Amino acid sequence: MSPVVASIGELYTEGIVDTGREAEFLFFVSFLLTFAFIRTSTHMIRAQVSWWPGNVQVGGTHIHHLVWGILLLLIFGWLEIAIDPASPWHQISAVMFGIGAGLTLDEFALWLNLKDVYWQKEGRASIDAVVIALAISGLALVGFTGWVDAAASVESEVFTAVGSAGILGVVLALVNAAKEKFGMALLGFFVPLVHPVGAIRLAKPSSLWARLFYGGRNEKLARSRERFAGARGRPFWRRGGELLGRLRLRVSGTAGE
Repeated sequence: MSPVVASIGELYTEGIVDTGREAEFLFFVSFLLTFAFIRTSTHMIRAQVSWWPGNVQVGGTHIHHLVWGILLLLIFGWLEIAIDPASPWHQISAVMFGIGAGLTLDEFALWLNLKDVYWQKEGRASIDAVVIALAISGLALVGFTGWVDAAASVESEVFTAVGSAGILGVVLALVNAAKEKFGMALLGFFVPLVHPVGAIRLAKPSSLWARLFYGGRNEKLARSRERFAGARGRPFWRRGGELLGRLRLRVSGTAGE
């Protein structure tokens, strides 16, 4: 085992497991990743990507992912209350409960309005609900003290650095989600430089971030609308491919001069 992996493992043990916050941490991570995945999935289904599985239908009826989320919440919530399973089933229940919460809150607007408004203006309530839930659960999870205390207890600067990077990653992921950049929010956990790029760039004009911070700044809101006007209906992976294509042409042109 490499020193870096060992350091991260020790930090996780000191800051999460030993402080009794492992279930909350697993819930938070599974909730965030599930929401990012299901949003990406719905965009790919809407774009009719041929190799991506479509909607689940039974007898011609579309089964919303809200249904699977509710089932997971009911099953694993009941197991925790009635059985109170020991490790590792306690941790598994936390993960499954987080997945259920992510699937359910992603369609918050549906059970709020009692109609399918996923792609309509009212559907933005789902994103607002998820961002608020992530912010509250993230703050309740550790804040900053858990990681700082863990770093101080082992008297090593590497733990402070890793802990700060972890907190910053979560914060930037929330910023990307608030700006409706769900692909970047998910990808940033595997490619750390993606999170800052998405957090710095303009938010989508219909996003929670734009409504909170662009309301009184007409110039910035106008730039956002202009920036994403041509992107409406085009998923992020196509826009990313177009950007890479333009960069490739620019590099080729420079090399040919």
